[in-house]
Amino acid sequence: MNRLLRRWFIAGLLIWLPLAVTLLVIRFVVNILDTSLLLLPAALRPDFPGFGVLLSIVLVLGTGALAANYIGRRGLSWAESALGHIPLVRSVYGGMKKLAETLFSGNAVAFRHALLIRYPHAGTWSIAFQTADTPKQLQDQVGQELVTVFVPTTPNPTSGFLLLVPKQDVIWLEMPVEEALRLVISLGVVAPDVEKLTAYSAQARAANAVRG
Repeated sequence: MNRLLRRWFIAGLLIWLPLAVTLLVIRFVVNILDTSLLLLPAALRPDFPGFGVLLSIVLVLGTGALAANYIGRRGLSWAESALGHIPLVRSVYGGMKKLAETLFSGNAVAFRHALLIRYPHAGTWSIAFQTADTPKQLQDQVGQELVTVFVPTTPNPTSGFLLLVPKQDVIWLEMPVEEALRLVISLGVVAPDVEKLTAYSAQARAANAVRG
């Protein structure tokens, strides 16, 4: 009987836990979007949920439409130039703009490859992701080819460490970035999709052959 109850309890958790986390994330996003109501005078704010989300979407679309024409681009360029003269704002805005361009550009890829590197010490391996080409100046200073990688923390992959690793010390994983991220987020519990690994393995083996 105890074993049956335990099995039922675990089965229920597997249903409700992902659902609860999903609802919490959605609620968090909706609450953030609802803050756009603060742009309206108190007397004009409608008293029903969800209007802030709609207002945020309208604001984003309207700003995008304005920035897409000549006058809007000139105004945006002037505003960014003005922000560039404010020390702290310049650093934060510039970094976030580049991050947004990387994430939302159709031609850009935030993570290029899933990798294995020896981290945090030589006796262990960690999953990492190649983010960009390492500046030549840095490689010239150390006298070897480097790979710029991001090592995410688990289960929250939005934080982590940026490392420059010698190319000969990097192993290209035979799995897509999405599968490697799923492995990190799930604390290693969710195994990668075998079919995706098979389709991706030829490219990874070629990369490892070049490394060797």
